[in-house]
Amino acid sequence: MRARKVLAAATGVLVALTTLTSGASAITGRHDPSAGRFDRPHQGFAAPWTTLRAGKPQDVGLDPAPIKAAEDFLASWTKPDATGHPHFSGAVGLLAHDGVVVDRYAVGGALRYADAKGTELPADQQVPMRDDTIFDMASISKLFTSIAVLQLAERGQLTIDTPVSRFFPEFATGDKAAITVEMLLTHTSGFDADPIPSLWAGYPDIPSRRQAVLDSPLKNKPGTTYLYSDINLLTLGFIVEKLTGQSLDKVVHDRITAPLGMADTGYNPPAAKLNRIAATEFEANPPRGMVRGSVHDENAWSLGGVAGHAGVFSTASDMAVLAQTVLNGGSYRGHRVLREDTVREMLTNYNRQFPDDSHGLGFELDQPWYMGALASPVSAGHTGFTGTTLVIDLQSRSFAILLTNRVHPTRTWGSINTARQVWATSLARAMAVRPVAGKDAWTSTLGNASVATLSTRSFTTHSDQAVVSFFAFVDTEGSSDPLQLQASTDGVNWQPITVSVSGPGAPSGSVTSLSGHGHRAWWKVAGAVPQGPAVSLRWRYGTDPSYTGRGVSVDGVKVTESGRSLLDGERDPAAFVAEGWQLSSR
Repeated sequence: MRARKVLAAATGVLVALTTLTSGASAITGRHDPSAGRFDRPHQGFAAPWTTLRAGKPQDVGLDPAPIKAAEDFLASWTKPDATGHPHFSGAVGLLAHDGVVVDRYAVGGALRYADAKGTELPADQQVPMRDDTIFDMASISKLFTSIAVLQLAERGQLTIDTPVSRFFPEFATGDKAAITVEMLLTHTSGFDADPIPSLWAGYPDIPSRRQAVLDSPLKNKPGTTYLYSDINLLTLGFIVEKLTGQSLDKVVHDRITAPLGMADTGYNPPAAKLNRIAATEFEANPPRGMVRGSVHDENAWSLGGVAGHAGVFSTASDMAVLAQTVLNGGSYRGHRVLREDTVREMLTNYNRQFPDDSHGLGFELDQPWYMGALASPVSAGHTGFTGTTLVIDLQSRSFAILLTNRVHPTRTWGSINTARQVWATSLARAMAVRPVAGKDAWTSTLGNASVATLSTRSFTTHSDQAVVSFFAFVDTEGSSDPLQLQASTDGVNWQPITVSVSGPGAPSGSVTSLSGHGHRAWWKVAGAVPQGPAVSLRWRYGTDPSYTGRGVSVDGVKVTESGRSLLDGERDPAAFVAEGWQLSSR
């Protein structure tokens, strides 16, 4: 099971992040000129010896205000709303940038309810969330299985092109013979989403359940469709066990979690840790009661709690180590679990033919529905049905972890994708986009379904030789959230201006709107200004009902005609009327 892509609420989804204080923050960057910068993306991995340390946002040049706003948002979602219940019982969040854990936040309850109806336990029986609360990671478990598979590839025991039929004769006939390890890792094998019937309900014992996975029929021809399927990772888990001669939980422990020092990460946590484990769902079918300390996913449970698609329990701190290991190119504290070239391949998009489903080898890539403004073509992560989220942003060497028990006491209380976006976006907006001309730039960081305008006072042009030039930083969801330069000769009717753009990731040719996703660089923009006695310019930034990027900035605005200056934004900021924009030094 997994959290599905659910559209965020229409208006004001990220209101908590757009009402930030506009005054100067006490930001002190380190010597690294890229520290705290969203507009200076990194290439490649962090130094392999980078070890996480605790610190404050200011220590690495971050603005603490967006992070505090996101904390307040999470806290609000642990309180009942108009539905009579909260979005989730509790949450633990962790944010890190440039090797520094800049925020740990725990709120709400790890154990809060007595039954599926949401009857709250007496206060003395409830258990609050803590920084070290252990969560059922659900489908984030798939990352551990994937890493184990790639370790086998490094040892020469398979390649991603290896047919699965090499390991299991059940794959040797029909279209299943075409399925490769890569297809399992990228969810392009053609299998249905889940085993049908479910393993726990349809088969009497573990051997028959394992066989049912191998016997699963195809829904689509291999390689033709992206369809997220637990069967893929279940099968990969079986491959790991077959090639190592060990159970999956032992392989993950010995080759991943133990070398990395992830002491609270593994399958079937011991009873001694129960007081730290977040409860999940109250289940009547199967009749398990309030599930706590046992894997929530019913199919993984029916396999004894160890499965390729689910079963791992972990903490925010342990997952931070895994995230930093990825940023380091496969090593942490001197222990290497993957080679750098393997990590690079792991984070390469193998699903270019399925544009909305970018996927590496196990890791999802560029998914704004939970990565928020950290999303880019090289941002990696995964979610879990129980309410867990991991986002790793290579370009800023940052990561956002949000662990909730959103299925406690029931999975029917709705989606938490908005909270996932808010948490990741807070880190993106805590990073600076520094002006390129002068001490500040006009900036807009809208939420969903909103419009912001930045208009100039009117001026006179005497010919068709007038030109406007400016710098633009555009990090949006994409073309559905455009920044458009418009002109008016009467102050009422506005028409788009065709502009040319240059810079990394800039659109080619002439365009009438600017949109950008993941390039994180300033562009130089120029266009012709119409002739008239009272011409005004307007930058209009609009967002659709779902997902936003970090936002847009405009700087260094100049209007000239035959060498004569008609407007200079750096010298005369009062020439602008801003609605939804503000002058910012970051």
